[in-house]
Amino acid sequence: MNAQKKIFICLIFSIVGVLPSLRAEQQLLKLWYNQPASEWMKSLPLGNGRLGAMVFGGIQKETIALNEVTMWSGKNDPNQEPALGKQKLKEIRDQFFNGNLSEGNQLSQKLMAGTPHSFGSHLPIGNLYLNFDYPEGKISNYERNLNLENAVASVSYEKGNVKYFREYFCNNPDGVLVLKLSADLKSALNFTVSLDLLRQAELTLKDNVLEFSGDMSVQNPDAGGVAFLGNITVKTDDGTVSVNKKQLKIKNATTVYLYIDVRTNFKSPDYKSICRNTIQKALETDYAKLKERHISDYQNLFNRVELFLGKSDTGDLPTDLRWLLVKEGKNDVGMDVLFYQYARYLLIASSRANSPLPANLQGIWNDNLANNMGWTCDYHLDINTQQNYWLANNGNLAECNQPLFNYLKDLSVYGQKTASNVYGAKGWTANTMANIWGFTASGWGVGWGLFPMASSWISLHLWSHYCYTQDKVFLKNEAYPILKANAKFLLDYMTVDPNNGYLVTGPSTSPENSFRYKGESISLSMMPTADRVLVFELLSSVIQASKTLNVDKQFCDSLQKALAKIPPLMISKKNGGVQEWMEDYDEANPNHRHTCHLIALYPFNQISKEKTPELANAAMQTLSNRMNAKDWEDVEWSRANIICYNARLKNPDASYESVVLLQRNFTRENLLTISPKGIAGAPYDIFIFDGNEAGAAGISEMLIQSQEGYIEFLPALPDQWKTGYFKGLCVLGGGVIDLKWKDKHIETATIKAACQQSFKIKLAAGAGIPQFFKNGKQIMLKQAANGFISFQLNKDEFMDLKY
Repeated sequence: MNAQKKIFICLIFSIVGVLPSLRAEQQLLKLWYNQPASEWMKSLPLGNGRLGAMVFGGIQKETIALNEVTMWSGKNDPNQEPALGKQKLKEIRDQFFNGNLSEGNQLSQKLMAGTPHSFGSHLPIGNLYLNFDYPEGKISNYERNLNLENAVASVSYEKGNVKYFREYFCNNPDGVLVLKLSADLKSALNFTVSLDLLRQAELTLKDNVLEFSGDMSVQNPDAGGVAFLGNITVKTDDGTVSVNKKQLKIKNATTVYLYIDVRTNFKSPDYKSICRNTIQKALETDYAKLKERHISDYQNLFNRVELFLGKSDTGDLPTDLRWLLVKEGKNDVGMDVLFYQYARYLLIASSRANSPLPANLQGIWNDNLANNMGWTCDYHLDINTQQNYWLANNGNLAECNQPLFNYLKDLSVYGQKTASNVYGAKGWTANTMANIWGFTASGWGVGWGLFPMASSWISLHLWSHYCYTQDKVFLKNEAYPILKANAKFLLDYMTVDPNNGYLVTGPSTSPENSFRYKGESISLSMMPTADRVLVFELLSSVIQASKTLNVDKQFCDSLQKALAKIPPLMISKKNGGVQEWMEDYDEANPNHRHTCHLIALYPFNQISKEKTPELANAAMQTLSNRMNAKDWEDVEWSRANIICYNARLKNPDASYESVVLLQRNFTRENLLTISPKGIAGAPYDIFIFDGNEAGAAGISEMLIQSQEGYIEFLPALPDQWKTGYFKGLCVLGGGVIDLKWKDKHIETATIKAACQQSFKIKLAAGAGIPQFFKNGKQIMLKQAANGFISFQLNKDEFMDLKY
């Protein structure tokens, strides 16, 4: 650290020491700054689940980076996978069974690799610019913020004697991005509206409207892509709007409104009329009404959860200074809360029930970096897309899952072709990478791209959603058909290993990792541990679902027989960790970022301290081995995983260390998480959405767990959060929990039932027996000998526990 920076940090610490505590408990949930954003990673995200915007807050030149979730290049590829079939698959598998792993990997690459000709990527639209003319005067009192409590961004400042104010929000009910610009001096607003597009488009300007349109499939027929139309319409209370070459010019206005929408032809042939009608309806609606509808709609989701983890002595500092203090070694419990609620905000902003697509690798905020990488801005199904949605259920945002489920319905149809062509199997499958055009084949490199169990992993979020919501209509109509079809694939895909009699998958990768065998680094094997975990989880879930729905008993019996034939989870004799492959191979990359063999610990529950203590100890050893390896490939999603793993292992100190390190090492000034330069081929830091969401999911796990069949309060509570409360976190079985604690002792708890359910609570050791109040009336409950309490609640009933 240079001397100037040391002085600056010391100054911040000294300021913190004398700041008054203006907000006793709840600090405002907002990101705020005293200067405009100088780059994308300092700008602030807005979204309505389809449209996305990054607001820079510039004074002379405002920049708003525009995105729309269906803005994709690419097209359907009928030749994405090879025609392999069962016989050739058997020949490949025989190489593995006979110990010829090198030959098996070579054959797999030759005969099983996908050949994406028009895979495409999500793409950014470009930048909207507002260039201002001002009278002479100094800038003062600048503030730029994003209020998480109402999803409204604002910029305010003074220039000379004039106060300027801007407000931005992305409205879901009305489908439009809205800006309001105002000045406290009449006729003081003078600026132009222009575009710097990253897509080839034709501009059309007339009166107060700027439109841009294009068709990527016409511009590049081989690569393909969507057709699109964007509309930016300006309305003023006074002043004039005129066309000036390729920009709109606003003169002598006091208040100006901009209404923005972008639509594509992805599943929407009438996209042009929809775009223009959206803008017209917004124009006809009073601004205050648009804002009111936006806030009401947003708060219906966001306000379900409250979180307080202790008083912060930096709560009145700008966010970038608090972030800098965390980077320099300070813990900030207020930032922990802000990070958590920001993740919930981001999920609401990027994934709504009416979103045409789920959140991708960058949510809906494309920085024009990821899409230029070999891995593109797509749907990675070997952990990243799953992590995007880990927070949805326990964070009380179950509706935000819907775009993922709609996408899975399509994927399960496209994946039938891959199941049939490659494996000669029934049902459906998908591999590591997916797009919006039905790509379900292996990636072009089988070492990272051949992972057909990705289909099972992403499908299991359907079952998780049911387990949290207990929505049997959803289970019957949406979840079960997709899960059952994937189970059919597994039954047809698996084969018996002649060396041990186990029913196995393969060849497949343990996501993106490799092992040493006869002097070589090998990626593919039969039934890596991640496959085994997913087979067990998928088949078990379908069995439970079929019993719940009282259907398919014979099919359920066949799944039960298959389950009995899969290998057990094993502990490596070489490193003491959970064995990553069915054979106890040496790791080729002990520092690898992926730990997919530990999905048995989280998000699933095949390893736990309570039921499988030896495997839990092995999981701890795996974490130790990986994290202490030289040059560990730590990235945003792997660090978020560590929070989740350690929470399940009931290790509060290690969990909290990773909460802090995720913020310290893998966020930027706007608190978006990054995949750092130098990992997975990245030449620069790249925003990746999964770290925000999976990190927050881990914080939920530290506060409450329910995977063991009972509710456990504060299972991994660190000393830093010794006093606090939360409201509205969800547990399996349809329960919503409020909890308050002081000095690590629970004071009150409330369990609310979303459906009729029997709840089981693990009582904290040494905490005594609480008083129980059902729907406000005290009742007596008998404590079980092992420290558990059980009770029944009907829908909308609640139980209070008071210590």
